[in-house]
Amino acid sequence: MASTTTASGYAAPAGASASQDTLALIGRILIAALFIPAGFGKIGGFAGVVGYISAVGLPLPQLGAAIAIIVELGLGLLLLVGYKTRIVSIVLAVFTVATAVLFHNYWGMPADKAYVNQLMFFKNIAIAGGLLAIAAFGAGRFSIDKR
Repeated sequence: MASTTTASGYAAPAGASASQDTLALIGRILIAALFIPAGFGKIGGFAGVVGYISAVGLPLPQLGAAIAIIVELGLGLLLLVGYKTRIVSIVLAVFTVATAVLFHNYWGMPADKAYVNQLMFFKNIAIAGGLLAIAAFGAGRFSIDKR
């Protein structure tokens, strides 16, 4: 199947329909709706985030919290508007898998915490899968990448 590529790297598959582009936009909005509020929440609750990262035993918790804010808020906004969508989606997918492994490692938790963390772990894995689908197929016509 042939495609047309713009200077920004957006490649619309031949025969891509308006409904596919609309679904791509809705998908980006729904996934960004997870990251953007999480980033804002970490700004308002910075001390709590630092404490949580410390409790997990990770080094440099303040730096980790700052990175999480930048990734969730900054890359979440880029995903929302569809700018550099493929690379943004890949970075968010890696970040999401890393947070699953570091913060929801249910296999090493007591039974009373394992169930909820197993759900959170696989939620993160599913989100990463959606992000990789966006990386594979692009942002669609309704994005900055399209221009």
